[in-house]
Amino acid sequence: MKLRKFGVIALITLSINGLLPSLQLPMPLWEASVLAQTVDEREREANELLQQGLDLFNSDQSQKALQALHQALNIYREICTIPEENFHLYNCLIKIKSLNYLGEKYLILVDYKQAKKMFTESLISIEEVNSFQGNKICVARTLCLGIGESELTVTDMIGDFNLVKTQSLTNLVFAHVFLGEDSQAINYHQQSLDFYRETNDAVGEASYLNKLGVIYRSQGEYERAIDYNTQSLAIYREIGDRQGEANSLNELGNVYYDLGESKQSIDFYTQSLAIKREIEDRQGVAASLNNLGVAYFSLGEYQKAIDFHRKSLVIFQETEDHRGEAACLAGFGNAHLGLGKYREAIDFYQESLAIYREIGNRQGVADSLNNLANAYYSLGEYEQTIDLYERSLVIKKEMGDRQGVAGSLDNLGTVYDSVGDYARAIDFREQSLAIFQDIGDRRGEANSLSNLGLVYEILGEYEQAIDFLQQALAIDREIGDSRGESIVLLNLGNAFKGLREYEQAIDFYQKSLEIAQKIGDRQGIGDALGNLGSSYRILRKYEQAIDFQEQSLAIKREIEDPRGEAVSLGNLGNIYNNLGEHKRAINFHEQSLAIDREIKNLQGEANSLRNLGFAFKNVGNFTEAETRFYQAIDIHEKIRELLGLKDAWKVSIFEGQAQTYRGLQNVLVDQNQPQKALEVSEQGRARALVELSLRKLSPQLKEEFTPQSLNLAEIKAIAKEQNATLVEYSLISESNQLYIWVIPPNGEIKFRSVNLPKDTSLKKLVQASRQSLGATSSGEKDSTFQNTEETNYQREFHKLLIEPIAEFLPQNEAERIIFIPDQELFLIPFAALQDANYTYLIEKHTILTAPSIQALRLTHQHRERVQNSSGEILIVGNPKMPQNREGKTLPNLGWAQKEAEAVAKILKANPILGSQATEPAILEKMANAKIIHLATHGILGEVDSSPGAIALTPAGEDDGYLTTREIMESFGLAATPPLQAELVVLSACDTGSGEIKSEGVVGLSRSLIAAGVPTIVVSLWQVPDDDTNLLMTEFYTNLYERKLDKAQAMRQAMLTMLNEDRGNFNPIAWAAFTVIGEAE
Repeated sequence: MKLRKFGVIALITLSINGLLPSLQLPMPLWEASVLAQTVDEREREANELLQQGLDLFNSDQSQKALQALHQALNIYREICTIPEENFHLYNCLIKIKSLNYLGEKYLILVDYKQAKKMFTESLISIEEVNSFQGNKICVARTLCLGIGESELTVTDMIGDFNLVKTQSLTNLVFAHVFLGEDSQAINYHQQSLDFYRETNDAVGEASYLNKLGVIYRSQGEYERAIDYNTQSLAIYREIGDRQGEANSLNELGNVYYDLGESKQSIDFYTQSLAIKREIEDRQGVAASLNNLGVAYFSLGEYQKAIDFHRKSLVIFQETEDHRGEAACLAGFGNAHLGLGKYREAIDFYQESLAIYREIGNRQGVADSLNNLANAYYSLGEYEQTIDLYERSLVIKKEMGDRQGVAGSLDNLGTVYDSVGDYARAIDFREQSLAIFQDIGDRRGEANSLSNLGLVYEILGEYEQAIDFLQQALAIDREIGDSRGESIVLLNLGNAFKGLREYEQAIDFYQKSLEIAQKIGDRQGIGDALGNLGSSYRILRKYEQAIDFQEQSLAIKREIEDPRGEAVSLGNLGNIYNNLGEHKRAINFHEQSLAIDREIKNLQGEANSLRNLGFAFKNVGNFTEAETRFYQAIDIHEKIRELLGLKDAWKVSIFEGQAQTYRGLQNVLVDQNQPQKALEVSEQGRARALVELSLRKLSPQLKEEFTPQSLNLAEIKAIAKEQNATLVEYSLISESNQLYIWVIPPNGEIKFRSVNLPKDTSLKKLVQASRQSLGATSSGEKDSTFQNTEETNYQREFHKLLIEPIAEFLPQNEAERIIFIPDQELFLIPFAALQDANYTYLIEKHTILTAPSIQALRLTHQHRERVQNSSGEILIVGNPKMPQNREGKTLPNLGWAQKEAEAVAKILKANPILGSQATEPAILEKMANAKIIHLATHGILGEVDSSPGAIALTPAGEDDGYLTTREIMESFGLAATPPLQAELVVLSACDTGSGEIKSEGVVGLSRSLIAAGVPTIVVSLWQVPDDDTNLLMTEFYTNLYERKLDKAQAMRQAMLTMLNEDRGNFNPIAWAAFTVIGEAE
């Protein structure tokens, strides 16, 4: 997969500022008079503001500059109305000058609508002056006499006046082009051409056409850009203007570079270079050499790029062109980045940044920060990357560079999807897309659409990904961006591969390959070949897969792309592993590993080590396999350290690391070391949650606890501390096995390995289990529920999860069992599992669950922290419901109010009901509450980019959804105080569910554990109203009146429900609730 990052274009071209000349007029010499003195003071004030605005703009203080220029313009507008002829004419022309200045600045700031407004007013003012006293001669004579000139200068003044009008016309053309207003642009364009041709100004016409080409290129209108630049070139050649000819050739090179046709761009740059050498334009020579370096970089020919940048740099330094020198150093950085020499690239970018800062070029500073961010991104140092992108973004916002702002936002999206924060990635890219669309940047729009497609592709939302990618493809084809089209076709192939439509994927890869070959994009050719190889591997067409991967490898080596070379070697290793040629596979993975280590690609190194682990396992070399898996885990730990305190990133990135932990467990079990495998299982689960919870402990307790190194002795000690039998499950998908460890309080660890069903996935079995209970029926009782062998999935899961270890479980029903599930098993209602006699597990055992054994140690320490809490009891029932995404109010829960009132009666507390249960009020009371009971809607899906929420009453700007993120931000971060509650009950549907990750369930229960709560009661599905009311009443009665512990209180409440006279024996009525964490 190839991300289209918005990078810094290092081509040297004409700037917009240089395209738009401003009117220069001599200052007047008025005779003293009352009127003149009054106007003179205002005029002087306006002139000072005008100069101040220009100075501010040159120092990149754009907003202040615009403010000063507008103040000057308003004064010129005011004094332009004075009836005295000389004042009127002269100051109207000065007003025109100010309008032109403002228009130019707005063009630079990519605010084309404001620019058009300024130039239109300028043109209208010119026509007003033109009509004054009937003709231009009178205007010019009056002006000249007014400033003390003789009538001999009248002709010159008429020429200047015509030039001003033409400048306004051409500026207006540029503004309309930028806005995509072709019909208006054509009108003013023809007027501009007519003027140049009427006055026989061939140089002016050629310059104007070349500038128009520059603007159309910036808009992605490449065919029109080529047309205008070609016309410009023809005129320059006809009149023998070699400098102009070289500039037009250079600009044609820029257009073909943007089109992805770098070979053709090199031809134009080479022609431009020859002319500049001929006319001894040293700075022009340096610019052409730099552009050739950029073009060779795009072809993946990094060494050639370096050679051209080196030659360019010498000239820039000799001519003391610091801006050119900085651009060259950035080119060096780009080439070294392509070579995988990331630290060297950073050094070059730092040099470039230092020069830009020294010369006060804020645009260059922003671009250098962007380049540095790209380098740190390649190193996997994401916090540093984001910091640099954000600093670049701040500068671009201050400068009013909307195109640059959009690019920075898109880059931030790239980082966030790399660390798995997909909601933020989508948000940044949607912002980026909106800006590109608003300013009419078609190329940028295609880029953002393509990257949005990539995020949805990663999320598995392939249909939505395809929709975005096809929109991007249409734009790339419309503007003729061949390289962009090739990349989007590649990504479309990836999306169809995700849909398992491999033939369609291969078709897209082939089309991408054809375009890349046509334009000479070696990088693109290698990427397409590699993806073709991966697809044929999936189809088990190994001979073709090898052929494509070998071609890809050859290109990556040829263009000196070490990261790509390592990927190709790894892919070949995977193919030979599939073929059973494990020794050859090991050889390829070893080569891949060596490169990843050399270029310090941590993620690549971890992947190579993991692949080697599996390859050595397949040849029976378990010792070497174990070593490689442990080495991979060491790298994972380094990557985690680089993520700092970013919990969401750690959760997401572990998805790619979990396979290593499973592979190591598998190898250890194969070596008859199941207890070591248990240590690895623990190391690989709920890591981010444990680290979050650890922050809430006292400094002394923190020193005693190291989450990465929970060993067997500590595991046994936790079982003893809990006075419970721990049962930990681990799903090993690679070998289709389920590992189960039983750790009783006496520390005698038992292990069983179970083969999983091969005919269906465990995920589908879990879904079928929930459906058999009616768990997806929105709380309605399922009349089809039957306890038969054909439909009783609870019996099947008992066979799978309980029977292999039944002999090791406590016989005393009062003794606790704490289940530590894995992946889909978190959704299993353990209480409802049935043995051969249809006896529910809850009838024989007292049950709790936990995300990991490490988490149990922390919840125990949190219990000690809060056991003497003197806080109040917080009970919430049936808030005034908020609206959902569709704008519909969530349904009222009358039962929840009754439940809250019943619980409050038992606990002797005052419930907060209805409209009083606002989000701010409840959040404030949660901070010090001893018991928290929330009887309201639980939202399982994403709310405000957060996985899960509790519905409360909206108030002011608060939407009424207490999200997992808000809980974390209020109580779960290092700088926030933890909750004081010893028990939180979420009496709402699906509060125990969430997104299933390798880290565990990411939802409401996890956020509360991270906030320091030792015991949480949650529900796996929506329970019928009256049943919830009865069960909760029984639970609190058992807990506070009968003085049972929390696990026993829940068990007895469930047993009450099984009593047909008092409750509802159907598991849907009681089995959804589970106690997480501490029983005491």
